[in-house]
Amino acid sequence: MKVLVTGATGFIGGNLARELWRRGDDVRALVRPGSNRLTIEDTGIVPVEGDILDRASVDRAVLGCEVVFHVAAAYTFWSRDPKRVSLTNVEGTVNVLDAARQAGVSRTVYTSTVGTIGLAKRALGDEETHLDAKTLHGHYKQSKLQSEQKALARAADGMPVVVVNPTAPVGPWDVKPTPTGRMILDFLRRRVPAYLKTGMNLVDVADVVDGHILALEKGRSGERYILGNRNVSLKEIFDILSNLTGLSAPRIRAPYWLVVGAGYADRFVEGTLLRREPAIPVEGVLASKTPAYVSCEKAIRELGLPQRPIEDALQQSADWFSAHGYIDGNIDGYFDSKGGKPEGSTA
Repeated sequence: MKVLVTGATGFIGGNLARELWRRGDDVRALVRPGSNRLTIEDTGIVPVEGDILDRASVDRAVLGCEVVFHVAAAYTFWSRDPKRVSLTNVEGTVNVLDAARQAGVSRTVYTSTVGTIGLAKRALGDEETHLDAKTLHGHYKQSKLQSEQKALARAADGMPVVVVNPTAPVGPWDVKPTPTGRMILDFLRRRVPAYLKTGMNLVDVADVVDGHILALEKGRSGERYILGNRNVSLKEIFDILSNLTGLSAPRIRAPYWLVVGAGYADRFVEGTLLRREPAIPVEGVLASKTPAYVSCEKAIRELGLPQRPIEDALQQSADWFSAHGYIDGNIDGYFDSKGGKPEGSTA
C-alpha cells in the first residue's frame, strides 16, 4: 500500500510512519526543507520536500497514494506568530484534504486532538459530549476544532475521512518534545517542585499508532474516535515516574491561582520581552482547571484499540530521552546541531 504521512518528523507521525514502513507499506513523508528528520532516519521512508501550506507540493506528494494520514500540525501552547498556528492547522488541513480528494485517495485519516472533546463535570467526556467552544483556550485548540470541522464537513459531502482524537501520548521519538513529553522531561531533570490538582488521559503512543491504522481499516467515515487509555491525575503520573526512576515525586500541591499568575508573568518576561517559549504555558494551565478525563470505549469497541500499560510507555519515554541526551543536554542546541526542528504532531 502506498501511503502519505504528513507530520512524520513529529511524535505521533514519526511513530506512525515507522510502523507502516515496518509492516511493509510504501511510505512517503511530506517534510519541510531543512526540518529535523531524526524520526525517519535509517528507514526506507521516502521524504518528499514540501509544506502543507503549499498546495502544489501537497499535490505532488499525494500523487499515486492510496491512503493519506494527515498528522502534521502546529502543536504548541505558545508561538511568536499565533496566526501562523491557525493558518497551519486550518488552511494546511484544507490543502491536504482537498489534494487527497482530487487525487482519488481511497481513505484519509485526520488526526485531531482530545482538546476538541467536550468534558463533563460528573461523567467522562466522549465523542458525543457537547463542547462549548468558548472554553477552548488559545490558538492551538481553537484551530484544531476548526480543522476537525473541515474534515467532518468533507466526510458529510461523501469524502472517505475518519477522524481520530489522541489523548496524551507518551513513548519514544518525542523529538520536539510535546507538552506532555516536556512534563516528563522536566521531572527527569528534577525541575518539578510542585504539582497541580488536575489530570489527563494518558496513552502509549504505540496504541495511538495502532488506532490510526485500525481507523483506516475499520473506522466509519465521518466518525470520531478517541484514542486513549487511562485517566490519571498529575500526581499519579509523577508517582509512577518516581517508582520507575527512583527520583522523588513532588509533594507540594500548588494553588491554581498561583500557577496561573506565574504563567502570565512568565509569558510576559519570556514570551513578550525575550521572545522565547515560556516555561509555564498559560493556555495549558488554564485548560488544566478541568481534568481531561474521557472515555475511549468507542475506539475499543469499534476499532479494537489496544490498551498497553501506561507504566511501560512512561518507562520507554524516560529511556528514550536519556538515550538521546535530552536529560543532561540542551534541547534547542540538540536540534540546531541536527539541522532544524521537526514538524509538530497533534495531541
